[in-house]
Amino acid sequence: MNKRMARLVTFRRYQPLLKQLVEKDIKLKYRRSFLGYVWSILNPLLIMIIMVLVFSSMFRFDIENFPVYLITGQTIFNFVSDATNQALFSITGNAALLKKTYVPKYIFTLSKVTSSLVNTLFSLGAMLIVLLVCRVRFNVFMLFIPVILLQTYLFCIGLGLLLAQATVFFRDVQYIYAAFLTAWMYLTPIFYPIGQLSFRLMWMIKHFNPLYAYITQLRQVVLEGAFPDPRLIFYGFVVAFLSLVIGTWVFLRNQDRFILYI
Repeated sequence: MNKRMARLVTFRRYQPLLKQLVEKDIKLKYRRSFLGYVWSILNPLLIMIIMVLVFSSMFRFDIENFPVYLITGQTIFNFVSDATNQALFSITGNAALLKKTYVPKYIFTLSKVTSSLVNTLFSLGAMLIVLLVCRVRFNVFMLFIPVILLQTYLFCIGLGLLLAQATVFFRDVQYIYAAFLTAWMYLTPIFYPIGQLSFRLMWMIKHFNPLYAYITQLRQVVLEGAFPDPRLIFYGFVVAFLSLVIGTWVFLRNQDRFILYI
């Protein structure tokens, strides 16, 4: 208990540093960019338009309001992809600083995931534009969107911590994860209806793919104008907390050995 309290006190002490790291990541991303933060809206919007042109003819009879269906899935997946990819190098990329002074090592991973969350909040502007163009009615259940993002954020922190510590010891994790992320994208119903899959594959995705829970919650709120399925909410939070607990435990268990490998 004393060790947990000490870690909590340390985290509070370094919160200003966390804020500065997040601000630095966001500023660096858009440095020397003419459009700046507008790219957070334009990038997902342009990708969505291209994917709509490519896939709409395939699924026009299966998916109603395909642009909205696509961008809701794209928003969640891009968040997870960006957050975890940034987290991969959060320790190795700050090796010089870690060798010079004491800083809680998880702060760097947490800052990367948090900056990705901020970028995702910017990119919600793209989803808003699509909703307006497609004449989707706004409803009170959209107030639940921050809770969906919270679930995804906690999940990303846990996965990010796991990947960050693994990359310190085994640099090939970046290549393995890139291949895994590609497979993960195709095994997530982002641009296709899950009903087109076989029963066995559909069952596996629903039970073992956390992104399905987060994306489906968002679609239920936005497309169906309904409160998300409580089972999906429960599943989403359970997976998020499991990811957070496991990722934190593994990270803290191995962090004292980082200095030998970075």
